[in-house]
Amino acid sequence: MRVWSIGNYHYMVIQWLFLFYFYCFCGWCIESSYVSIKSRKLVNRGFMRGPFLPLYGSGAMMMLVVSAPFQDHIVLVYIAGCIGATVLEYITGVTMEALFKVRYWDYSEKPFNFQGHICLGTSLSWGGLTILMTQFVHRPVETILLSTPLNVLMPVTVILTIFLAVDFALSCKAALDIRDILVKMEKAKEELERISKRLDVILAFANEEWESRKGERHTKRRLESLRSGLEERFESIRAVIMAKPGEYKESEKEEFLSLREKYHINIELTKQLKSFKDFYKRSMLRGNPTMVSAKFKEALEELKEAVSGRRKDDE
Repeated sequence: MRVWSIGNYHYMVIQWLFLFYFYCFCGWCIESSYVSIKSRKLVNRGFMRGPFLPLYGSGAMMMLVVSAPFQDHIVLVYIAGCIGATVLEYITGVTMEALFKVRYWDYSEKPFNFQGHICLGTSLSWGGLTILMTQFVHRPVETILLSTPLNVLMPVTVILTIFLAVDFALSCKAALDIRDILVKMEKAKEELERISKRLDVILAFANEEWESRKGERHTKRRLESLRSGLEERFESIRAVIMAKPGEYKESEKEEFLSLREKYHINIELTKQLKSFKDFYKRSMLRGNPTMVSAKFKEALEELKEAVSGRRKDDE
């Protein structure tokens, strides 16, 4: 079997692949343990649902590759690690946000960050981790790897490859589904806002007090608050129609009924969007509590709250 050599690392393809999976698993253990301790509850951290974090596996492989030419110069190893890992983190972050419309990590609140995808503190840490990786962690791992018979390593790696490929495909589908749900929830909110503005116009003809409060109502952005305001508007108009049938024209009454029908359809659609039962989508939202979205901020927060509420109900 062909050997791929990078610096002092001489491994067969199957060995490189196994190393990637091994460090994916180690990264998952570290990240999930940290987040679980911080959250005080078990958290299956990461993009995938299995115990693997591809970013850590890719990071480990990158550290070995970029540091290979400088193995005898620890300062250059540190610098190479800083640059290589930062580039990898940035490209991964930008690509995932472009595809899924959310960020699975965000450094916007950190000093010296760039677009929230990378920051100086983390970049400097990557250099230290590269030294730790190449000088201490990988050496015993390499010894174990090279001493493992191929007839054992081969089937294990093949099984892991199949498992990760399926898991990754399902995770990508779940992430794309969540993206589509966020888009639909945002459209639903925009439709509710249009209904709200039209109801204000109808109310203004019979209720001057409401006209003075209209601006305050439109400052509320979350769907829950928007729904509450719309319910109040519908009730106010219905009360006027019941008390003073001649207050509104027939065309206005028909518009009112049409808006109310659209409102109920919209609410039902939103409930369906937030009540999905798919394991991958629910687990992805639970496993990434720091997930953010600049474009769909309110929708994402409500979706995360809905999943969290479902979990409490299940428990």
